[in-house]
Amino acid sequence: MPHSAAVPHRACDANESLESLVDSLVAYHRLPEAAAPHCDPVLPLVQLAQGELAVIRAGLLHEEERQRLDQLGEWLEQDLVRLGPLLEARRDRLVTSWALAHPDSRLCHEGRTLLANAIGRDPAAPGADLPADPASDLAALLVGLEARGESALTRLALDRYLRLSGDYPQARLLSLFGTCHALSGARRALQRRPAPDQDPEHPARLAESMAECRRYLALAERIAEFRFPPLVIAVGVSGSGKSRFTEGLVSRLGAIRVCSDAERRRLHDLPQEITYPQGSAAAPAVDIFSEAATERTYRHLASCAGTLLDAGIPACVDATCLKRWQRDLLRQQAEARGLPCLVVSFEADEATLRRRIEKRARRQGGEVADSLALLDHQLAEREPFGDEERLHLVHLDTTADNAAETLVDLIEEHVKLG
Repeated sequence: MPHSAAVPHRACDANESLESLVDSLVAYHRLPEAAAPHCDPVLPLVQLAQGELAVIRAGLLHEEERQRLDQLGEWLEQDLVRLGPLLEARRDRLVTSWALAHPDSRLCHEGRTLLANAIGRDPAAPGADLPADPASDLAALLVGLEARGESALTRLALDRYLRLSGDYPQARLLSLFGTCHALSGARRALQRRPAPDQDPEHPARLAESMAECRRYLALAERIAEFRFPPLVIAVGVSGSGKSRFTEGLVSRLGAIRVCSDAERRRLHDLPQEITYPQGSAAAPAVDIFSEAATERTYRHLASCAGTLLDAGIPACVDATCLKRWQRDLLRQQAEARGLPCLVVSFEADEATLRRRIEKRARRQGGEVADSLALLDHQLAEREPFGDEERLHLVHLDTTADNAAETLVDLIEEHVKLG
């Protein structure tokens, strides 16, 4: 039954950059007027999957292709059963699609238009008018970017959305919705085929549409494929370069960062801003760095990382991780799942650390003395790596000219991402 609630609509749609689009998507998914908690969370997926599979199967020319499509259909049925409890648990998050509220928007990058209605979601797809989990909108965007060969933008979009929304459980649904949206792309390609009596160049256009259909079907298979993602644990004091260098892992290796600064503030309902040391003018009134708050933060980081690993997505935890119990807690998320783990110690000489801290404090308007005092505290509190940790440990000198390339090489070598 079609959803009849009004769809919040922006008065004037415009071209969107990727950052502004993701920010808008996160904000929209939080709007009370976009919510539809009393709808069926599974029905949109069932209608989308069954509708697309039926049309595509009728249009495929070879039995081998139909068999591969049937295998995709079986995978979707199994995943719907497996993820049904999660979909039901997220019923209160159901929303009408961002694409319906922004039909005239465009995603632009470097002067090129990449996607219509900015997230590239097909309004003619079966069940497109039904409220669905926000993962459907995000998956549509990721599929649209990936189908256009924009893998780096795909990874940046996913990292930014999860970091801003904090909705890491959504990641477990992305392969399910993503496979369905890739099927929508295959169906659209088939529907662009001309009838034999309508186009004198029919064979060429038929071959072109079939090639596009097969590309989308191959993308659907890649999305559905089971993966063994690694966990990267970034260790280091303030100024060691963790955040700067782990940022590069997003676009280059597809690792999603789980940042202690962002998650610590989220747990205390504070704005997502850079934190200053306790006692500075910008410090929040609540002590978010207490021992209890820190333990709560690391347990939350471990939970977020585990959720990403369950979704088949490489996770990178960006935190100081000065205590062995903190590193053990995180490492256990990979070991419990039989997945590879790499602990990266980000290092620099003390003079460099102090210079970086002073520069950052001045740029952010914080107290230099407080920032340096925090660094001294961290240097005194850090615990050495144990024998078991050394099996997963690599050291990175962040003052080296080729530190970024070295980090990528180390990860590819140790956890076989390449």
